[in-house]
Amino acid sequence: MLAVCAIGNVCAQQQAETIDKRKSSTEFFKKYMKNDRGIEFVQKDSLFSTQFQFRMQNRAAYQSTSESDFTPETFEFRTRRLRMKLKGFAYSPKLTYYVQLSFSRGDMDWDGTQNDSINSSPNAVRDATISYQFTKALKVSIGQTKLPGNRQRVVSSGDLQFADRSIVNATFTLDRDFGFHASFDKPYYSLKGAITSGEGRNTNRSDKGLSYTGRIELLPFGRFTNNNDYIEGDLAREPKPKLSLAGTYNFNSRAQREAGQLGNDLYEFADLQNLSVDMVFKFKGFAFYNEFCTRKSNKPITVLSADPTETKSSYVGYGNLTQASYLFKNNYEIAVRYAFITPFSSIYNNPIFLNVNKKAQQHIHLGVTKYVYGHRVKLQGNLTYQSEQDLRNDKQANQLGAIFQVELGI
Repeated sequence: MLAVCAIGNVCAQQQAETIDKRKSSTEFFKKYMKNDRGIEFVQKDSLFSTQFQFRMQNRAAYQSTSESDFTPETFEFRTRRLRMKLKGFAYSPKLTYYVQLSFSRGDMDWDGTQNDSINSSPNAVRDATISYQFTKALKVSIGQTKLPGNRQRVVSSGDLQFADRSIVNATFTLDRDFGFHASFDKPYYSLKGAITSGEGRNTNRSDKGLSYTGRIELLPFGRFTNNNDYIEGDLAREPKPKLSLAGTYNFNSRAQREAGQLGNDLYEFADLQNLSVDMVFKFKGFAFYNEFCTRKSNKPITVLSADPTETKSSYVGYGNLTQASYLFKNNYEIAVRYAFITPFSSIYNNPIFLNVNKKAQQHIHLGVTKYVYGHRVKLQGNLTYQSEQDLRNDKQANQLGAIFQVELGI
């Protein structure tokens, strides 16, 4: 009898230990697995913390030869993005760090359009900043990260409602740069600025020209829910109308590359000016977004001194993007996008440089997204209509396309 009781006590104890372990495991994951924050650890003495996140975008895409010829011109089957992030604080909650690495070939600027003398290797490092929060409103950083440019560029590629950003962003974005960055955030406005190298990310040297960026954002109805103004679509289903109006100006002195922080080398240094204005409105699942961008240059076309027939140019002109979407209660979203870019006549009808003929473009996209777990797990399908116009010769070429993309991350 005593033996049976002893065995019963041992079994009960083991069962209790198993339950405790399960509870402990559940509590562990509840503590460290946080929505949109990945896996988070805090050192026992609270002198160090880190959050780990990863995400991937796997894509299949098709583009027709023309709008009447559905023969494939291209297929795209690849991992478009594969990224890992680490962020947290060290020694003080006010002293923070942020690191983001990219691993897919298409995400490392490893192609012919990004080759230049100061940045000619695959770029794994996207962000590497050290920041200090001087006050609740004022934050200052040193390192490499996105400039406070057009809104769609600052929105993470993991928080887009289409498979990729628009042609307006691709043409006029400021992208990333290394230098000093600062932000001053209040409930109804934000001020952001940066003084950076002007050469883009992961360069091995900088010249004596710098890049200067300033941005102002006005929030007449107050802050969006959980930074929802920098997430595409209205996944927060804003209970009250929210609006943000913003503008950015950038001056890149002695730019070496075609787009300042991006592109191939120019044959001569050029001063570039970029201006963008944007707005976003969200309310109960409906989202509307618009941005206008333009670029000017004192030398839109540069010439090779050894051969005046060889030229390289910056895309000076303007573009506009409009997006609208609605998120249903079953977490399906429909979205539509219209975007166009138009060059200035100096780069398509210049009597001195007849070999330069930059094209105008128009894109119309229709998107359907199923959000399984917010932007971290989603299925995206896009139909595209693309038009390229030769303004000098009054010619036009149109294409159709389709994209299916799966995103998974923590």
